[in-house]
Amino acid sequence: MPLGALVSKSRISSIVCEMAIDVTDATFQREVIDKSMIFPVIVDLWAPWCGPCKTLGPILEKLVAATKGQVILAKVDVDQCPQIAQAFQAQSIPAVYAMKDGKILDGFVGAQSEHVVEQFIKNLLPETVVVDVKDLLARGDEESLRKALEAEPTNELVVIALAELLIARKDCMAALEILKTIPETDRIKTVAAAARLAFVPVDDYDKQLTELLTRVKTDDEAKQQYLETLQKMGPNDPRTGEYRKKLTTKLF
Repeated sequence: MPLGALVSKSRISSIVCEMAIDVTDATFQREVIDKSMIFPVIVDLWAPWCGPCKTLGPILEKLVAATKGQVILAKVDVDQCPQIAQAFQAQSIPAVYAMKDGKILDGFVGAQSEHVVEQFIKNLLPETVVVDVKDLLARGDEESLRKALEAEPTNELVVIALAELLIARKDCMAALEILKTIPETDRIKTVAAAARLAFVPVDDYDKQLTELLTRVKTDDEAKQQYLETLQKMGPNDPRTGEYRKKLTTKLF
């Protein structure tokens, strides 16, 4: 039976990843072909009477287990599974094949050293991308900061830098959402205050402060917003001192 005849176009609904499984002619489609659509699958053709198979098998199992589920090992007893052995046209055992997306990627015949097998499996793993968060942070553009955030989503420096960039371009809602993703600290509070205040046009300070003043005595949030607005106005705004006096009078 040709290997292609074992491949079905049926939809994969649910696949449970096991690192090492025993496969039969009846389960080859489900355990090897279907799973290879998601994970690399190593097919180990062996037999109980095969001495080299007994040497190679434990090496494969150990190294596949070390991938922590990134690679699956399918063990095929050729005496019990003649269809699979025929499909791979194996002339001798042990014979090992790597499969992905239903196709054979690589393989070898005969017992190999652990170093050779390790390299064989390593070639099946996705490349590890090393992200230099410090470099991305130093660049400071949005694309770099978002890459840094993806790599280290709880990094306060990255979160703050991205939030401040968003505030500068008036995307304050997005900034506030990002700030909510990590625990609140004094620095986070300061940036969040800047984001909230950025919603208020300069000409609306009087209107906002007047409205907040009616609630500051009983509403802590209103009081906080009032103080944040005064902070944004700064000491050089002649209204700042006047509104501070009004707050003192209202509270005491």
